[in-house]
Amino acid sequence: MGEEPMTETFLNLIDGEWRPARSGRTFPDTNPADTRDVVGWLQDSDAGDVEDAVGAAARAFPDWAARPAPLRGRHLLKAANRLEERLDELADLLSREEGKTIGEAKGEVTRAVRILEYFGGEGTRLRGEVVPSERERIFMYTLRQPVGVAALIAPWNFPIAIPAWKIAPALVCGNTVVFKPASQAPLTSLRLAEILQATGLPPGVLNYVSGSGTGAGQPLVAHPQVRAISFTGSDVTCRAIAQVAAQRLARVQLEMGGKNPTIVLRDADLDNAVECVLNAAFFSAGQRCTATSRAIVEKPVAGAFLERLVERTRSLKIGDPRDPATQLGPAIDAQQLETTLRYVELGRAEGGRVIYGGERLTEGALAQGHFIRPAIVTGVPPSARLAQEEVFGPLLTVLEVEDFPAAVRVANEVRFGLSASICTRDLSRALEYVQSAEAGVIMVNLPSAGIEYQIPFGGLKDSSCGPREQGPAAMQFYTETKTVYVKY
Repeated sequence: MGEEPMTETFLNLIDGEWRPARSGRTFPDTNPADTRDVVGWLQDSDAGDVEDAVGAAARAFPDWAARPAPLRGRHLLKAANRLEERLDELADLLSREEGKTIGEAKGEVTRAVRILEYFGGEGTRLRGEVVPSERERIFMYTLRQPVGVAALIAPWNFPIAIPAWKIAPALVCGNTVVFKPASQAPLTSLRLAEILQATGLPPGVLNYVSGSGTGAGQPLVAHPQVRAISFTGSDVTCRAIAQVAAQRLARVQLEMGGKNPTIVLRDADLDNAVECVLNAAFFSAGQRCTATSRAIVEKPVAGAFLERLVERTRSLKIGDPRDPATQLGPAIDAQQLETTLRYVELGRAEGGRVIYGGERLTEGALAQGHFIRPAIVTGVPPSARLAQEEVFGPLLTVLEVEDFPAAVRVANEVRFGLSASICTRDLSRALEYVQSAEAGVIMVNLPSAGIEYQIPFGGLKDSSCGPREQGPAAMQFYTETKTVYVKY
């Protein structure tokens, strides 16, 4: 998979300076497609480093909050231009450290560019509203002001897009930021922090601290000067964060994953339905919170759907994600690979039949990475653990149902409610499902994964908590409303 340059050690960004962790400890960032390749060494930060970063952010907050919002937005626009100039470099890094195919990596970096552009423009639209009073000579209006120090913690599966959509609205609204990336893929977001800092951000406005959830994440969310916490990750961790934040009434924005369905009705364009399910279930190695993990298919078309799906899945090229011909890369690490393999066996134990894939791949160069053949399982009941629990790997459960009402019922009978899709030519059925789906994002004749930055994103039930991310809704989380009465 190519010879790489000497491994570099990267530092934290605290108070405008690049610093080592107080402890002097580092950890490796390893290529999941070839574990012999260490992409870089990152700082293994702890509570002392977090204290330094939060302190710097708190000191920087008053001046940054007082800076006019359009001027804050210009930093994001400058960063967007610089990121776009380095698109190929950052996409290659993302593919190398996270395992996403180079095509998907370029798409993600491009998305980060657009996010920065969008929220850069929001600096000129950070407005309140004028409301008429029922009394004479009273002028009433609202304005939005920043919250304070924001702790932003991102997952590894979108290592530049999710950091961008958390950091950009936080900064343009006037908050100062302490950002902690996931340890499995921290370097792409560090490059984003470098680019943002190079636009002339004052010291302490943006701080970057790498490290484990225990060492750096826990002291960050517990810090009394942190007023807002945005976290994307497991629902177990999200619940713990919510409890910690509640003790000091800090605001939280939590995104917790999903068990997303795609319904395929008997009148659907089956070729399109197959492509929607294939894309959402297996691309990015199934490691997307919006991935389709359940295909719910009406019985009259189930056989034809499965036949076409297996044929298309078999054609996917699995290998080095930095090879432009590759369509499916590795799992992020050994733990995630073993989780997916364990769920394949669980499906068998629950009476399911693995009709394709599900085995670890160890031929040739694949032996050096965390590769698995995408799996399709049929025959488990909707109540089975395989049909209820998030796997976060290329594992699809296909459930057959009698009719549309049964499909809706099965789709909704999970504790998650992030994304959902339906494939049908019947507009009435599609709109009925939009109304009845227990999900925050609903796709019609599209993959359940594949969201845009200019419209709100978030889920229902156990998938999300707090205000939505992205689009204009993002500004609600990062600002507080003041109501003003003026008698004249």
